[in-house]
Amino acid sequence: MSANKDTQSSSFDSVKWIVTVLLLAAAVIGNHYYTEEVSVLYRAIAVVVLVALAGFTAAATAKGKRFLSFAKESRTEVRKVVWPSRQEATQTTLIVVVATVIVALVLWGLDGILVRLVSFITGLEI
Repeated sequence: MSANKDTQSSSFDSVKWIVTVLLLAAAVIGNHYYTEEVSVLYRAIAVVVLVALAGFTAAATAKGKRFLSFAKESRTEVRKVVWPSRQEATQTTLIVVVATVIVALVLWGLDGILVRLVSFITGLEI
């Protein structure tokens, strides 16, 4: 029984994915085709409606349901994160900027030394 149910589910999923792709294609092609005949507002509304329908159709598939479940779990995990305060973020940013400037100056100095060393060895003046 369950194998038969899985086969029916996967075939319906294939149909749903085809409908999803057709809806998205209709949105793109319709928006392009009616560029001059229909106002931007109506075309934008039609595109939003078609994309929403495609999203609902895709969410009805097995992969869509797994994606929605994953998104809900991700949102729950993000809520558990302890975000830094404004002061901590500012201090960390300043530390990164200072470290970057120091490394840039060191690399600039090494580059200058190496250029002078290579020009001394090769006899070319730069």
